[in-house]
Amino acid sequence: MVHIPNQQPAQRSVPTSADVARLAGVSRATVSYVLNNTSAVRISEPTRRRVHDAARELGYVPHAAARSLRAGHSRMVLMPTSEIPMGLLFSTFFNELQWALSRLDYTVVQYASLGMTGEDAARAWAELRPVAVLAPDASALGPRGVTVLKRSGAKAVFTLGPQRVEGAHALLMDGRRVGRAAALHFLARGRRRIGAIVPTEAGLEMFWQPRVAGLRETVEATGTHGATVTELSLGYSEESAARLAARWRDLGVDAVFAYNDEYAMLLMRALQDEGIDVPGDTAVIGSDDLMLGRLLRPRLSTVRIDLPSGRSLAELVDRVVRDPGAEPEVHDVLGADVVHRESS
Repeated sequence: MVHIPNQQPAQRSVPTSADVARLAGVSRATVSYVLNNTSAVRISEPTRRRVHDAARELGYVPHAAARSLRAGHSRMVLMPTSEIPMGLLFSTFFNELQWALSRLDYTVVQYASLGMTGEDAARAWAELRPVAVLAPDASALGPRGVTVLKRSGAKAVFTLGPQRVEGAHALLMDGRRVGRAAALHFLARGRRRIGAIVPTEAGLEMFWQPRVAGLRETVEATGTHGATVTELSLGYSEESAARLAARWRDLGVDAVFAYNDEYAMLLMRALQDEGIDVPGDTAVIGSDDLMLGRLLRPRLSTVRIDLPSGRSLAELVDRVVRDPGAEPEVHDVLGADVVHRESS
């Protein structure tokens, strides 16, 4: 028997920019200009197509680390992920932002900080040498963290949240506006004994506290005779909603702001099961304007939250990256208005 040794298939070499240049019939510099979207050099559209076609045929992609070394910085925008579920509204917003940044030739990287905050988190982010950072929680970063990021080469540091941080551009999202809109809606319709749902789930405080504060501040500021706000704890389960609904008549509330649409739907179903008429006995309003709320009977009133388009925010990031010496700006990016439906 003749022994035939195992033959391993020849390993294909990794394509290089030189391979792309040969196939496209251009110089390596032209390949670099085209694939890095360099605006300082004018390249004809036919040449750009030949380079892109050659890169696709060879399976070539630019080496991000090498490009960063040559440029002195990366095209990476770091978005530290929150440990708290953002919900559909904010998930859609961040998806649009990532898409818009990619269209501007930035690479978006989501980073799980695993409980790190402040300077520790900033040092971990800085190791990746991002050109920009969009931190979702301003209170977790701090001025020292901003300094660490800038010293590592970050040209733009943004915070998203209800507070601003010295040295960073602030995208303010003041949740009090949501509660304020709900309060004015109830008071205008003669509702005076207003309940405010407080979720028992850990980590949601940064969302519900500003909303409830806005509700309470607005009721107090109007000086409406007999108007009160009562906080009501509710867990995200049918059992918790049923327990709250069972003692509803003893609470004496005639309206309830349920934090968001999901908690509102959960509570409204439990109230109806208890024989409490919505909106006759109790008006109900949520927030976020989820599609499912429109399919309920009665249809759910809600506070619609307006966020900036992903494209406009991506263009803002790009502008700051190009002009890193500009003074930090504050942008108020959250709007709120009531969508009145049958439940209120």
